[in-house]
Parts: sequence; structure tokens; C-alpha cells
Amino acid sequence: MGATADDAAAPPWWRDAVFYQVYVRSFADSDGDGVGDLEGIRSRLGYLELLGVDALWLTPFFTSPMADHGYDVADPRDVDPLFGDLEAFDRLVSDAHDHGIRVTIDLVPNHTSDQHPWFRAALRGGPERDRYHFRDGQGPDGSRPPNNWTSVFGGPAWTRTPDGQWYLHLFAPEQPDLNWDNSDVRADLVRTLRFWLDRGVDGFRIDVAHGMAKAAGLPDLDPAVVPVRTGAHAHPEADPRFDNEDVHDIHRMIRQVVDRYPDTVTVGEIWVETDERFARYVRPDELHLGFNFKLALTGFDADSVRHTVENSLAAVADSGAPPTWTLSNHDVERHVTRYGDGAAGTRRARAMALVQLALPGVTFLYNGEELGLPNADLPDWALQDPIWERSGRTVRGRDGCRVPLPWEGEPPTFGFSTGDRSWLPVPAEWAGYTVESQLEDPASMLSLYRHALEVRKTTEAFAGTELEWYGAPPGCFAFRRKGGGLICALNTSDAPVPLPPGQILLASGPMAGEELPPETAVWLV
Repeated sequence: MGATADDAAAPPWWRDAVFYQVYVRSFADSDGDGVGDLEGIRSRLGYLELLGVDALWLTPFFTSPMADHGYDVADPRDVDPLFGDLEAFDRLVSDAHDHGIRVTIDLVPNHTSDQHPWFRAALRGGPERDRYHFRDGQGPDGSRPPNNWTSVFGGPAWTRTPDGQWYLHLFAPEQPDLNWDNSDVRADLVRTLRFWLDRGVDGFRIDVAHGMAKAAGLPDLDPAVVPVRTGAHAHPEADPRFDNEDVHDIHRMIRQVVDRYPDTVTVGEIWVETDERFARYVRPDELHLGFNFKLALTGFDADSVRHTVENSLAAVADSGAPPTWTLSNHDVERHVTRYGDGAAGTRRARAMALVQLALPGVTFLYNGEELGLPNADLPDWALQDPIWERSGRTVRGRDGCRVPLPWEGEPPTFGFSTGDRSWLPVPAEWAGYTVESQLEDPASMLSLYRHALEVRKTTEAFAGTELEWYGAPPGCFAFRRKGGGLICALNTSDAPVPLPPGQILLASGPMAGEELPPETAVWLV
């Protein structure tokens, strides 16, 4: 799916693409073990083509002991047997390309698994120890951690080894942080990038792209500025664990490798506080795209959504990079639940789907949002997220948004697996969410997404990269895509409001004459 001379002048494919995040464990299981795999994804490519997405983002499928469900990588250049093998990956990429779908994969450069050969050698005292952050402890016997840093998953960010030193892990103890001042670490990442690019991947989503580089000397957190326990979504500029200046050298190195493979893309997971800090990651020689999570953290309120949209557009205005939009992913509560669950949450999620898909730039969908899945309320015994144990079983973690997709048929797995179990239980009440039950229902969430994606792809009204805002009643907004003419109106109030002038292309719910009902969005031209 490389570029040709005929389209050399065309904008990159990813500038207005719709990516679909596949949480590999939870998409489709081909071998009956209850865990999704690469062959399962391959078997559902027809569905993804029918849905109308342009590209996939696959979460980690690399060799891993699964302490953090694959984000603890023991071999970044192989497939864990749980998910298949390299031949299965090659078949998936080839078939996806045949379906007109690009494939991007996760890259996890901040840390490895504690089972990585490097770290096992480091524990034995070898020179590999310099590839991680090992330090002597504080106090006369070194029994206190080297500094007061905390783990994103809770508890201290240091674990002591049998020889008395401590090693740094900003996530779980099974995920030791790499030392990016070490040339071996940099060379190995280049090797990993080339390995997968040579196998035909179309790009990378870079995990913790604001991490990697640590503040010189590993200074203490200032409790007055940074809370003792900081969540994954809050890294102030004063936090020495993240967003340090040297991280940009790493992204420039990555970009130099990727640029040798035409038509490929990098997108970074960037949790920073300000637009200025965000913009630094999407400069012309660094990341092509940066995940902007603000829409995924914004409530169903027209003023708040407008503010988020304007803020997100401004964040990349001077960089040349398009904005990105996402409502859910594997780390945040599903937006149906965030908007109130039940019928109201579903109506609001339908409305926000049209808002998201009307915006200029790149859209990321999370598997299952096109089915209207809510967070699942799982029993304690089923929880597997390391946050659950690290928090002393006080924070339930992210499992509720990671439950396997319901495809067809009956419980317990609704066609997710050829077996009779799944790694997280699928709620029996999800029968109405299955792909099978929604596919031929014109009023279903799945039909709305299919229709919206088709209109987005085939209608010239979606041209242009700037928005013009109209005056609107309280609790509402309307904008027009300059250059294309699409109008998107949203009503988050509790009363119907007059529609802007134009012909209706698509509405998120039933319309009422010349009025836009509450909790509804509409596209017009």
C-alpha cells in the first residue's frame, strides 16, 4: 500500500483517516482459549471493511509474561504464543492491505518486562544494568528508595533487588524503565522499528511518548506541586518523571528511521498539561500525530465540548499536524458510561459520535464503541488490571472497558471465542449489543457509525481544516467546516431548539420537524 508517482502530491493518507483501535485480547478469539488473537482479527477483517475504517491500531501482541496485558514486553520483535506467531502477523497485514486497511502497531519504548533478557542479566549484576535505572538507596543501610517518586499504578516507583540496589519503574514493578542515555537502548529501538516496518506495518502508536527521558539526577517530586500519587492522566510540567526535554531527541531518532519507509505514520500517547508542551511533540521532525485526550475527558455539555474542540485545534495550529479526536480507549471509561449509562448515555454517545466524525483531522475509534458498549460492572474475582492489586483493591482499574466484544449468538461469549469462556466475562445482558443483532437494524449504533463513516468518506462537505462557529441557544453549538460546508449542530440542553438552515445529511436520533431535539446532533449541508 505504498505511494505511487501518481499520488505523490496527494496529502498523506493519515491526515483525515479513521483509525480503529483493536484491543487484541478482546476482539476475537480463534483458538478457543478465551483470549483474542491475530487470527481472530484476520477473521473479522470483512466486518472492519464494512464498518468503513481506514486503519487499525493493534495493542501489544509481543512476547510478554502479561503482568500488564502485554505492555510489559519481553521480546519486542516476536509474537507471544498467546496471540499467534510471526506468520500469523504477516497474514494479518497482507489480508488487511487487501481489504484496503492499513495496520499500525504499539511501540513500548519507556520500559521492558522484568523477564526481558536484558533485565534478567541486569539483576545478575552484568553491564546490562546500565540499560535501566539502578541506584543505591538512601539512609545508612540504603533501605529507603533513592527518591520519592511514585508509580502511576500506585505505590513507590522503586523496587529493591537482592544485592541492595533499587530499580525504577514508573508503572508496575514488572515494568522496569529503560535508561535512554544508554546507546544500546537506542540501537535496539532502531532495530525494532526496522523489523516491523520491513514486515509491512504502516506505522506505530508510541506508548508513553512523553516518558522515556528522565530529569537529570532524578530529583524528588515536590509534594507542593505534584501529588504524592499522580494518576496516568495528570503530569504537570513540574513533574520530573515525564515530559523532559531530552525526550524530543528520541522522537527525532524515531522519525529518522520511519521517514525511510514512505507512507508510514507515528502517533504518540502524550499526557501533558498545556498546548505549548503538546505542540512540541508534533514538530516536523518528530511525531506525525499526537493523541489529544481532552475530548475523552470532557462531559456532555456543549460549552465544554466547544472549548475542548477549540483548544485541541489551537494545540496543533502552528505545527502543521492535524488534530486527533478520541472519545474512548483501553485506559479510560467508555463514553456511554461516562455520559450517564442507559438510554441517556446511549443518546449522548450517538450525538458525540457525529460531533467527533464531523471534525477536521484524524479520528480514533475504540473497538466496541460502534456497538454502543458501556463499561461492564465486573465482579471482584474477575478483575485483572494491575491497578486493582497495586491500589490495595481500592481502585478497580480499567478492566470494565476491556471486556471482549459480543459478536453473535448466546452467552457466555457471544461468539467472541470458539470456546465457552473469555478472559474477562461478557455480561449476559449484552445480547442486544451483538454485531449480529445490530447489523440489519437501521436504528442501531452500528448502523449509525457505518452510515456516518460512509458519508464522511464520500461527501465533499467534509473538506477544509478550519471551523466557523455559529451563534446558538444555551446548551447548544453549531459549526461549519470552512472549505467543505458541512454543518454540525449539537443540542445538550433539555429542550428542542431550531435547526440551522440546510438539508439534513444524518441525525443521531429521531428528528422533530424543524427542531433539533435534546441530546441529539445533526449533519446538514
